[in-house]
Amino acid sequence: MSIAENLKKIKNELPEKVTLVAVSKTKSEKKILQAYETGHRIFGENKVQEMTEKWSSLPKDIEWHMIGHVQRNKVKYMAPYVSLIHGVDSLKLLREVNKQGRKHNRVIPCLLQIFIAEEETKFGFDEQELQELLASNELEELSHVRIKGLMGMATFTDNKEQIRKEFHSLKTMFEVLKTVLPDISILSMGMSGDYKIAIEEGSTMVRIGSSIFGARS
Repeated sequence: MSIAENLKKIKNELPEKVTLVAVSKTKSEKKILQAYETGHRIFGENKVQEMTEKWSSLPKDIEWHMIGHVQRNKVKYMAPYVSLIHGVDSLKLLREVNKQGRKHNRVIPCLLQIFIAEEETKFGFDEQELQELLASNELEELSHVRIKGLMGMATFTDNKEQIRKEFHSLKTMFEVLKTVLPDISILSMGMSGDYKIAIEEGSTMVRIGSSIFGARS
């Protein structure tokens, strides 16, 4: 099926409250434009340099989401335009985003990445670190950052019950966070292989690449 057909199929399956981020990392501008021509406007990249190159040459009404692990020294390149940073996994990174937001006179929307998987390769705050961050006054002082919600990645496994358990734990943390930050609205969890389980567990944003653009080349 074509990119347009894949997009239409997935969007028809998604509940209205769920936002689709089309993961366009490593994909050509031509393929992104094929998705854009269907009316889709939200794309996710995992490398700042690649995203910045695409931002500079593709239509300016695209919302670019940074979904990969972010190095602090790369924040300055995306600070002028990024619509949402999914993977804020440390207070140091949050401070850097705030600093770059101030330089560009922007409030940059961010998600706190939570470590829910059983893989050491994943990044994120654990539950205790999240509690410590909320207990400090640090978030209130970061006036150029807006926390919009949480993001997490489940373990890469065929065990659906484990995936469900991990997503459920993230949803629980989201509900706790909402009591402290009532304006949060985004729970970003679920990718091509597990987004249906994620939606059942309360996801409001899914990151789908291969099911739209085809397998990685």
